[in-house]
Amino acid sequence: MHKDEELIVLIIAGTIMLLLLGIFIISFLFFYQKKHNQNAIDKEQLQARFQQELLKTQVEMQEQTLNHISREIHDNITQVLSFVKLNLAIPAKATREQAEQKISESRNLVAQVINDLRDLSKSLSYEHIVQLGLVKTIEIEAGRINKSGIIAIELAIGGDAHNLGEQRELVLFRIFQEALNNALKHSGAKQLKISLDYFDHLFNLTIRDNGVGFLVNALPDGGSGLRNMVNRAALIGAVAVIDSAPGKGCCIKIAIDPLTQNINANGNHNSPG
Repeated sequence: MHKDEELIVLIIAGTIMLLLLGIFIISFLFFYQKKHNQNAIDKEQLQARFQQELLKTQVEMQEQTLNHISREIHDNITQVLSFVKLNLAIPAKATREQAEQKISESRNLVAQVINDLRDLSKSLSYEHIVQLGLVKTIEIEAGRINKSGIIAIELAIGGDAHNLGEQRELVLFRIFQEALNNALKHSGAKQLKISLDYFDHLFNLTIRDNGVGFLVNALPDGGSGLRNMVNRAALIGAVAVIDSAPGKGCCIKIAIDPLTQNINANGNHNSPG
């Protein structure tokens, strides 16, 4: 009888152990699946946030480009065409040589306007960044600013320039545009130094001005423009460091490892929507 009781106890204990083991396995599988689903949701939300930010970047670049086109048409193309109009109003007493000279001058000016309009049409879409690449696009922008005489830009390219991925280069160019606009509007700088340095496992974009400088933590609205740069850099796996002090200008440095795989910016361009 005693042995029968021990056997019953063992059977009951074994059954309880099996039940507990089953409950543990089911609970583990449940929590694992829940965690897996949550990770998938988080990844989708991050991807959606990145696509929204990418679309916002594209819209801002379009606005910036349209503002540039408006200024170019008003300040440059309109004036040139007005001069052509006046130039072609050849006086009746003008000699044939004088008339031919004015026509030749007007022809050259019209050719210049056509080239300017062609360049403007190319810049209407952010796709020209994809086609030309980051270096060439920044070179064009720097050349445009230097031509205007607003500020002197020095551009230096270090290392073997290569493609960083279309999405990354789009965001990097927008950060460059924001830094350039800040320097033009607020810094009072006379000179801007831009460097793009390509290393085997590192890319640096550095934008340095000799303006009045500022205290980063004392900016209105907490420096929302600078915060945008930092956040956008983080979206493509980059780190943005902003260094400035009153009287010492401002230096913005973006560093990224091009080989780092980012779940959002994978180097392939996919238009949102």
